[in-house]
Amino acid sequence: MTQRNGIRGTSDRCLQSEASGDREPAGAGMEKVHEINDGMEKVHEVNDNMEKVHEVNDGMEKVHEVNDGMEKVHEANDGESEEGAQGNECRDSAPVKGEVTAPDGGWGWVVLAATIIVLALTLAFPSCVGIFYTDLQNEFHASNSETSWVPSIMTSVLHAGGPLCSVLVEKLGCRATVMLGGVLSGLGMAASSFTQSITQLYITAGVITGLGFCFSFQPAVTILGHYFVRRRAFANAMSSTGTALGLCFLPFLGDYLHTELGWRGSFLVLGAILLNCCVCGAVMRPLQPPKHRGQPLMNHGPPPPEEETERTEKGRMRRIWSSLGASLSKHMAFDQLCHNTRYCVYAIGITWMMLGFVVPLIYLVPYATANDMEQSRAALLLGILGMVNIVVRPPFGILFSMSWFKGRHIYVFSAALLVNGLSNSICCIGPSFPVLLAYVAVYGLSMSVVGSLMFTVLMEIVEMSRFPSALGLLAIMESVTLLIGPPLAGVLIDRTGQYFHVFFACSAVVASSAVFLMVSFCWLDKRDSELSKQGQPPARPEPAVDLAPGCQYISVPTEGDKDKASSNGAEYSV
Repeated sequence: MTQRNGIRGTSDRCLQSEASGDREPAGAGMEKVHEINDGMEKVHEVNDNMEKVHEVNDGMEKVHEVNDGMEKVHEANDGESEEGAQGNECRDSAPVKGEVTAPDGGWGWVVLAATIIVLALTLAFPSCVGIFYTDLQNEFHASNSETSWVPSIMTSVLHAGGPLCSVLVEKLGCRATVMLGGVLSGLGMAASSFTQSITQLYITAGVITGLGFCFSFQPAVTILGHYFVRRRAFANAMSSTGTALGLCFLPFLGDYLHTELGWRGSFLVLGAILLNCCVCGAVMRPLQPPKHRGQPLMNHGPPPPEEETERTEKGRMRRIWSSLGASLSKHMAFDQLCHNTRYCVYAIGITWMMLGFVVPLIYLVPYATANDMEQSRAALLLGILGMVNIVVRPPFGILFSMSWFKGRHIYVFSAALLVNGLSNSICCIGPSFPVLLAYVAVYGLSMSVVGSLMFTVLMEIVEMSRFPSALGLLAIMESVTLLIGPPLAGVLIDRTGQYFHVFFACSAVVASSAVFLMVSFCWLDKRDSELSKQGQPPARPEPAVDLAPGCQYISVPTEGDKDKASSNGAEYSV
């Protein structure tokens, strides 16, 4: 107002001087002065409004700058999400920040169906090599022990490749590893049809095909455990029907191909069939955390500091040994073997069990055909064994999912293993078809329970984050007995000339492992119960190394979880 009054006063003096100079009347001059003053006031108001407009424009420019920044953030996040979606095929096991909820259904059912097919084409395949056992002996003029090395190496490598498979799962992910296994197994069987010696068959059918089976089988079981938590027992039981499915149709298929094409043509066709593992692996997409629009998906910290250029030789060797130890701890659960007593006992029992568990399936057809049974009827026995498993495993899966069985799976598993071992003695009665039919019925029932609970028990003993490495170490231990079991049985047949000695030996081995597991876990539960009564915490394994920090699998508690925790002596979170 002071400035405006000053201007008005100056204007008045100027106008008065002009008025006096022009000798106009005083009243008319004053009216013009007031009009000019009103115009000047309007000009000042317009100037004030223009200043406000400029301020608004400045604010709008800042808003546009913020919007541009947000658009760049969204584009970066979208690029990361798209890149992550495309890279999941090769890096789906990389650590992902956020919580991943196990769906217990949905796409998990598709993954379950794919796992069933993978297990049908991998775990059941070595047992069906017995269809071609006699032809391989005659073709390469090999003894029983030499021929038995083919399924023995195949089964052993299937389990021994666990640590290498664990590394591939970390680098490539479950999906790509399963597909790689399908390619290897298919190429291995196709190459086996062109072999000219039993040694070449060891490499193609034994090592290459067995390694392909390992790469397909273990990642499929691992990713299934991530998709199912509350229904894990049911999912594992249903997936184990894949082995039964393979035992059901592979013997008939092998017998038909053997009749029409011979063993070489059969191996070539079977190699093509094994490529279906690639299709199954393609649907095993990894779980991802929920996406939050407008927020970065990953927190990128500052780059790690550069290593010092000058290191002593002693420090370098220490780093090498430290890195090696960390790698072994990550991919092979030696820490669980040393500090988790339950895992140690379970690993020893399963390793001893495998010395005689698969041998009867390899020698059942040769045993029947050596006693003048037609090969088609001998193959029918394996088909019936598979049918029994297919019919029985789904109901068992539903039954074992009940809350009452929480914490008691190991005892049901041990009891079924005891029946399975004793059932091998039935073959010692005679090689007639009715006797062998009764044998495969009892063996199939007990095998169904064993197959349904084997992975379930392991998932209860160790944390889910340690399951791949625990399974890898267990597979390594199993591979030793799986490798020497069939050849030892072949040596026994070559020396005695009788097959029933093999079944009697397998009965003793499997039954003794069942008794060991049952007594050991009963003692461990009793010990933990006494510690709980004394107010001391039960023995717990050492903290696990998380393979995927930042990934948390959330499960909804069900009835019986507390019973499971108390009976196991430890409460594990998955």
